[in-house]
Amino acid sequence: MKNDTEVTTFALKGFTDNLELQVTLFFLFLAIYLFTLIGNLGLVVLVIEDSRLHIPMYYFLSVLSFLDACYSSPVTPNMLVDFMSKNKSISFPGCTTQMFLDITFGTTECFLLAAMAYDHYVAIYNPLLYSVNMSPRVYVPLITASYVGDIVHATLYTVGTFSLSFCASEIRHVFCEIPPLLAISCSDTHINQLLLFYAVGSIEIFTVLIVLISYGLILLAILKIRSAEGRRKVFSTCGSHLTGVSIYHGTILFMYMRPSSRYDLDHDVIVSIFYTIVIPMLNPIIYSLRNKDVKEAIKIVFGKNWFINKVYF
Repeated sequence: MKNDTEVTTFALKGFTDNLELQVTLFFLFLAIYLFTLIGNLGLVVLVIEDSRLHIPMYYFLSVLSFLDACYSSPVTPNMLVDFMSKNKSISFPGCTTQMFLDITFGTTECFLLAAMAYDHYVAIYNPLLYSVNMSPRVYVPLITASYVGDIVHATLYTVGTFSLSFCASEIRHVFCEIPPLLAISCSDTHINQLLLFYAVGSIEIFTVLIVLISYGLILLAILKIRSAEGRRKVFSTCGSHLTGVSIYHGTILFMYMRPSSRYDLDHDVIVSIFYTIVIPMLNPIIYSLRNKDVKEAIKIVFGKNWFINKVYF
């Protein structure tokens, strides 16, 4: 039976009702969130402070780092409050905003990772003309287009989802996401599910295709490099990015590119947490450990600051 009562708040079911486990999860996700903020914002500071990193490749990395710091911010603080509170409710506008920001940042990351793959190709194919071919007139529009297009995309999804009627207010999730909201809707969600499948599929195909073409051309360029040191440097540059792309797109494809009949909301919570909270924490590690320039910048920038603090304080 259809319930026409207007829903003004939602209750996020979360992981568990066990108080001890909730306290443990609170400290776990607090540590993850703090590491995410420190790691990603630290990379942004490195790119700003070290003049050797003032090239488009690291501008893209700084934008990705800032994006990752923002990505989990609409979700994690609210989830931490819910762990320590009996009232796990979120208002209708709050749920709408959370979904809008989550989709915006998530889709922007897809396009930004694709732009970074193209940037790597330009840097490796003709390094002498890299600064010319990837000038601000090229990389600034790429970054801007990623954000503008994704805001339009997020608006479409958010309006489509919250135009539905809802029979219940309890969401079997830790934040407002499309599949669990469609599960509690009284309306016919067939169009929404098709839109979700084909729109996400189109974005995935487009961005993954850019990555595959870029790395196919990079592979051809690597075959022309005779020195082992030159090939090692190329693999070091591309390896971290390929790792980040594989992890992120793998979880997105698993989450959305399947029939709605195969959704398992309890299991999908873990997948959603992984690409929304865990991956933004992993990216600073992935892009730092195998990047010689970043590691040297960390030693110089933070070593210099440590020395200044020791001398003056």
